[in-house]
Amino acid sequence: MDQRIENIVKLLDEKKAENIQVIDMKNKEYFVDTVIIATTMGSKHGFALLDYLKAKLKETKESFLNIEQSDEWIVMDLGDMLIHLMSAEYRTRYNLEEFLSQREVEG
Repeated sequence: MDQRIENIVKLLDEKKAENIQVIDMKNKEYFVDTVIIATTMGSKHGFALLDYLKAKLKETKESFLNIEQSDEWIVMDLGDMLIHLMSAEYRTRYNLEEFLSQREVEG
């Protein structure tokens, strides 16, 4: 895992994100190279994680191309990487890990 991804995982872990997974999508049919998924403890926790990541990653000159947010799911687009912060319920419901693993098989 490269330093940039390790840093993001460390920041998420510091603020108690749960079940952090890094999925390598390089050489797969997908529009980003890396997907990071983490479970939040609720909407306030998700928004706090978002604010923390924005502040800390700004220090490393990271660019956020787009951020979509709701109480249950926040997606940060960093160009070659997506970070998903999801409530436990949404993470179970949408099962991105399964979707992405299917991309790997098809890719």
